[in-house]
Amino acid sequence: MIDFHAHLDLYPDPHAVAGECAARDLYVLSVTTTPSAWSGTAALTKDAPRIRTALGLHPQIAHERKSELPLFERLLPQVRYVGEIGLDGGPEYRRYWPDQEHVFTRVLSLCARAGGRVMTVHSRRASTQVLDALAMEPGAGIAILHWFSGTQRELARAVDLNCWFSVGPAMLAGEKGRTLAAKMPRDRVLTETDGPFAQVDGRAAWPWDVDQAVEALSKIWSEPIDLVQRQLDSNLRRLTKQRVANG
Repeated sequence: MIDFHAHLDLYPDPHAVAGECAARDLYVLSVTTTPSAWSGTAALTKDAPRIRTALGLHPQIAHERKSELPLFERLLPQVRYVGEIGLDGGPEYRRYWPDQEHVFTRVLSLCARAGGRVMTVHSRRASTQVLDALAMEPGAGIAILHWFSGTQRELARAVDLNCWFSVGPAMLAGEKGRTLAAKMPRDRVLTETDGPFAQVDGRAAWPWDVDQAVEALSKIWSEPIDLVQRQLDSNLRRLTKQRVANG
């Protein structure tokens, strides 16, 4: 199974969660919200080769952590994966929009200069602006839009821009999320949980809750679960083989 967007460092016992992921042979992309969290989070996975750590600077705290952009630049040569990055158009973050744009465009520019990275991207209430920024920096790498919640038109544009998508149980619990997932190219879809932020059955999602996303995709795609998992595994193999720097 694949959890391509989880915040391992933000669980109450990150070491135990990382150990359980390794024991279950999960492939996990462990995303970070600040560059200063990257080293400690990467240390969680030193004995778990199927857990990779992404270098991030989350849009919701861009105004607080924009001073960490130089650290992001110094760490970037060490990583293949970048995230969580992006923009958030929620009303509670509107006042910080200039800081968000500054951080996101700078991160994309750095990734492009470094030869491209695999990026997991936040676009809540900001899909058009995120797509505009990605279009301006085509060399930044491969963008995986995590928990995409834009319009049908924005989805079509994202597909045209060669974006990928990661979908989780919380997203697929709603009609809009299922409708969007049905229109995503199956060969550019991965599963995620966004744990511990996302909720499953009234509790924080665990990385192994991706099995619920696989079950949901099975219904959406009208395919047996084993074929859905085979498609997802094939997608991951193809993604990790694509040529981006530091691969």
